[in-house]
Amino acid sequence: ELSTDVEKLSDSEGTKDIDSDDLLQLNQFDGLPFSSRYYKLLRERKGLPVWGAKCEFMDSLINNQIVMVPGTAKTGQSTQIPQWCAEFCLSTQYQNGMVVCTQVHQQSTVELALRVADEMDVNIGHEVGYSIPFQTCSSADTVLRYYTDDVLLREMMSDPLLEQYGVVVIDRVQDRTVSTDLLLGLLKDVLLARPELRLVILTAPHSTETLLRHYGSIPQIRLEGPQLCEVVYGSGRGGVKDYLCSAIRLALEIHQNQDDGDIVTFLATEQEIECAHAILRREGASFALPHDEMVPVSVCPELGHCFLDHSEEKKIRKVFLTCSPSADLFWAVPAIRFVIDAGVQKRYVYNPRIRANSIVIRPISRSQAEGRKQLAGPKGKCFCLYQEDASLAAESIPHILESDITSTVLFLKRMEIAGLSHCDFIDRPDPESLMQALEELDYLAALDDDGNLSEIGIIMSEFPLEPQMAKTLLASCEFDCVSEVLTIAAMLTAPSSFLIPPVEMSQKALLCHQKLQHAEGDHFTLINIFNAYKYAQEGPYSNVERWCEEHYLSLNALHTADAIRSELTEILKRIELPVSLPAFGSKSNIVNIKRALLAGFFMQVARVVDGSGNYFMLTHKHVAQIHPLSGYGTEKDLPEWVLYHEHTLSENNCIRTVSHISAHEFIQMAPQYFYYNLPPSESKDLLQHIMDHGSAAPSKGKRKLQTSSHPAIEEQPNERCTIQ
Repeated sequence: ELSTDVEKLSDSEGTKDIDSDDLLQLNQFDGLPFSSRYYKLLRERKGLPVWGAKCEFMDSLINNQIVMVPGTAKTGQSTQIPQWCAEFCLSTQYQNGMVVCTQVHQQSTVELALRVADEMDVNIGHEVGYSIPFQTCSSADTVLRYYTDDVLLREMMSDPLLEQYGVVVIDRVQDRTVSTDLLLGLLKDVLLARPELRLVILTAPHSTETLLRHYGSIPQIRLEGPQLCEVVYGSGRGGVKDYLCSAIRLALEIHQNQDDGDIVTFLATEQEIECAHAILRREGASFALPHDEMVPVSVCPELGHCFLDHSEEKKIRKVFLTCSPSADLFWAVPAIRFVIDAGVQKRYVYNPRIRANSIVIRPISRSQAEGRKQLAGPKGKCFCLYQEDASLAAESIPHILESDITSTVLFLKRMEIAGLSHCDFIDRPDPESLMQALEELDYLAALDDDGNLSEIGIIMSEFPLEPQMAKTLLASCEFDCVSEVLTIAAMLTAPSSFLIPPVEMSQKALLCHQKLQHAEGDHFTLINIFNAYKYAQEGPYSNVERWCEEHYLSLNALHTADAIRSELTEILKRIELPVSLPAFGSKSNIVNIKRALLAGFFMQVARVVDGSGNYFMLTHKHVAQIHPLSGYGTEKDLPEWVLYHEHTLSENNCIRTVSHISAHEFIQMAPQYFYYNLPPSESKDLLQHIMDHGSAAPSKGKRKLQTSSHPAIEEQPNERCTIQ
């Protein structure tokens, strides 16, 4: 009976003569007549490679709990299969729930939801919706939801069996993000508890063997993408300068000699994108060509530069420069005809012994390479800057094997309370990383003596923050500085608000940023920036867009920080924690902010050990320098003790987001057993001397407070100000 219902739904859509039938057909999802645009899009949908597999897919979905769809890019699986799942749920009158489809990237999540709502001829936010971190567009009537994978994980904390869903679609499994791996591991037990639930896995062909080993024998519906474009391979891969120079030279040659069409250039790092952007902008302006103007566009998801203009502008050839490992961000850009692929990617590899990320440049996988080739379309051309017989791994290394899994362990501990005590990982995390994560949670008082979540740990898991920042936010409730720590947490969670200007404008940008610096350090500078942004946004005679441009700050990043701050505030109110009034600028408030930061980040403290700016990190005895973009980066008179937010091992081994603290403050806030577990060092001996005798060695001088003509940064009476 169910199969018959689904066939009727399919036939009513697939066999209708949309050119001649005068009958008024109603949309099965909202009961309204279809618009003329629906039929136009339906013609396009029927031309997709996935369309011919609809009947086979619907039969598999009816008769199996798990269905896997391996397919190459541009088959239409990310838009059509979730719609068919919605038809399947509709055929059962949603007795088992709605449909959720996960994505890896936030931009893809929003764009797919908008596209599918258009194809289904319904309103976004009603029948079709989406949810990305700190932004939701859906309602109780939404039957198809596009979520980022981490958002669905957080939903499982309150609904561990996903009882509001009848079909879960996991897309882009080949990317193997930590959240996707967690979902695939937890869903094995959920499927056992809910036989009526359906799981649909969308992945690249190269990933099928790994998934079959994990799930056993499950039906597969293989999809073949459109014909590949012409591919031109390079003679070999050299160093960074070789592929970067080759990519820039190729982009200029394409612009001079090839037909119309935009270019996508895949590089490895943000620094390479910055360099290529500057060169292409300079060289492109020197061409006196009668046709298109060349416009380089940086697309860096990590820096918040990822929202693209999909319009086709005449007489402009866009050169998209990206370090994104996948081609997902560009599927909706219609004018791409050329792809330049350096064949390398940047990965952050976490070292649990020193609690730091290393930046590693490594070859892409075959799955990534195929996706980039598909991007140019059958009439385009892909230039691969590596040899045709280059040895590429079938899949990328799963992120869970190379990431800091402290947040993952905190989440899994929370899921144990919710009733899901087992996660069947496709690839189990490294034991050393697991032990380091448990040790860190123990230091943060998130675990009790039995290794279960403590009351503090349960509250920490409510926040979509890294555990150390969540603990800092909790401590701010005790130290009466919640408003300021909310701002710090939001600014550090959002993409960086500092824009990288053209080389010729870098000095001017530095001077603008220095006006907003705070004497106590970078964490306090972030408060200054956010408060100045809010002043510009709410001031009666101000223009926030112009203000951001003048100060070389990212408006998108600050908007994101504002949204994150609002959501964190709502969570605090929901769990009935106090939210203090702003008090930024008073001496007591600055001291309390440092105490709150140390309550969460006492494991990230360093001491200067020589006159050249080398800082010794207490937990693992490594030495690093302060990042040049820090407020301390250009200072000669450096603070002796600092707290830092991030340590990255790379060419410029550095610590970022640094603020001054005192040894007394560190001793006061660090757990005693953490202090005793520190490895022996001169810095530890100095701390022991302070503990024994109550006196500190003379600390180095601090900078004087920067003044500004901005009305929001002027000193106020009674040691308080809106922004200091």
